[in-house]
Amino acid sequence: MSLSREQMLVEMGVAPLWVLRDQARQQPASVAPEVPAAAEPVLGAELPALAPKPASVQAPPVAATEAPRPRPVMVPGSAVTVDGLDWPELKTQVAGCRACGLCEQRRQAVFGVGDENPDWLFIGEGPGADEDVQGEPFVGQAGKLLDNMLAALDISRGNKVYIANAVKCRPPGNRTPEAAEMAACWPYLERQIALLKPKIIVLLGKAAVHAVLHDDKSLASMRGKPFEYAGIPVVVTYHPAYLLRNLPDKSKAWEDLLFARRTLRERMAPELPF
Repeated sequence: MSLSREQMLVEMGVAPLWVLRDQARQQPASVAPEVPAAAEPVLGAELPALAPKPASVQAPPVAATEAPRPRPVMVPGSAVTVDGLDWPELKTQVAGCRACGLCEQRRQAVFGVGDENPDWLFIGEGPGADEDVQGEPFVGQAGKLLDNMLAALDISRGNKVYIANAVKCRPPGNRTPEAAEMAACWPYLERQIALLKPKIIVLLGKAAVHAVLHDDKSLASMRGKPFEYAGIPVVVTYHPAYLLRNLPDKSKAWEDLLFARRTLRERMAPELPF
């Protein structure tokens, strides 16, 4: 069943709906928050080394055992080289990436999804449990809310919209990605932006802001202000998972999306035929 634009806005929890000199009815929205995933198991310690045999005694042959796989050394940013990679090459490198410790417990890297010639690029924080299983960003409850937000703007994922994350692997327990992890994954996101050439970027949450703008100010202080990355307008707003826990701020996120749409239209105005 298709929803009207007004119904989608109500589903997002954006109420009352503002129109000129009219007052819309307020309908509360209720969305069940995501249940955080259980913490990931901790890898066991290595076995102690065996004492050396006396020189005069020949030790019997011992069956070979697989040594514990060493944890990859985290080399932020410099461990990854992506210059000149096309889409297939970039996806292959992301799938096999071991540039930081997040690769240890992932099921798969979550590259991104959508139109590869987009107007809009939405960037979140990192994959959650559902995304780690399905290999696509924003597929849980937060993803459903994001889809409603896109529909209220008359757009949708895959149609002039691309969705990515600051890191490609799920942080244990769905925690916020650490600065070093985002730095290690940054070359991939940087190359994605260069290939996509979006007309506007919307950063969803503080981790995305840190990854792209390298800014640690509060989201509240950055909302509604114009930013830029590589000549592309950037708008900052809340992550959908945060909105599920803080329903009153949905109306603020809607204001941010309207600001982003105005910014996009201003950017595209010289391209429109007269």
